[in-house]
Amino acid sequence: MTISIIIPTYNEADNIGKLIRYLIANSNSSLVDLIVSDAGSSDNTIGIAKQAGANALLSPGKGRSAQMNHGAAIAKGDVLYFIHADCFPPADFIANIQQAIKEGYNIGRYRTKFDSHKTILKINAWFTFFDLFICMGGDQTLFIKKSLFQQCKGFREDMKIMEEFEFCKRARKLGRYKILKGKTLISARKYDTNSWLHVQLANFKIVRRYKKGASQQEMLDTYTKMLSYRENPF
Repeated sequence: MTISIIIPTYNEADNIGKLIRYLIANSNSSLVDLIVSDAGSSDNTIGIAKQAGANALLSPGKGRSAQMNHGAAIAKGDVLYFIHADCFPPADFIANIQQAIKEGYNIGRYRTKFDSHKTILKINAWFTFFDLFICMGGDQTLFIKKSLFQQCKGFREDMKIMEEFEFCKRARKLGRYKILKGKTLISARKYDTNSWLHVQLANFKIVRRYKKGASQQEMLDTYTKMLSYRENPF
């Protein structure tokens, strides 16, 4: 069983090198490729990723859906493992994924832990122990067998936001989902530049509007207006 790691990026020069070196250091021959699919960063994300050992390339489409689909299209592994540039899975991630596959699961995620000592963020992370809709985003990282990914026809490239939630909901109807015991260490940078309350309110509004069928542009505009956060490639 072989694994391909796919990392969608946009202006992640500060994070990408460290992440790639970490993933390679904790991998074995089961990792057949590590792909960085970039949306046209204005910093040196691609150059740093290549220097660290990744196959880094410019995605023909912008936005995480297009970037992840592009990475999946060239991936050689039997299993695709999607990771955000500011997320560090447990060091034994390959063994964890392989064991889950052996047990008959073909899609799944980790729980999370923030790189912060704030109690309120520990409470946030606690909720990822449970099988909740709000925990199906990319911060938990996502593994999926390539065959299931292809059966689902990948991520919807018309989606600019909530694309991972939509994909997981769709893929779980065809696959067997596993919440792994380990925790992915994720950056608290969104909370560092916004209050905890503002982030929660933004998330609540977006999920509510998504369930009510709001347009992608409306949700994206709402999110970017409510939060001071990194720019997106759209």
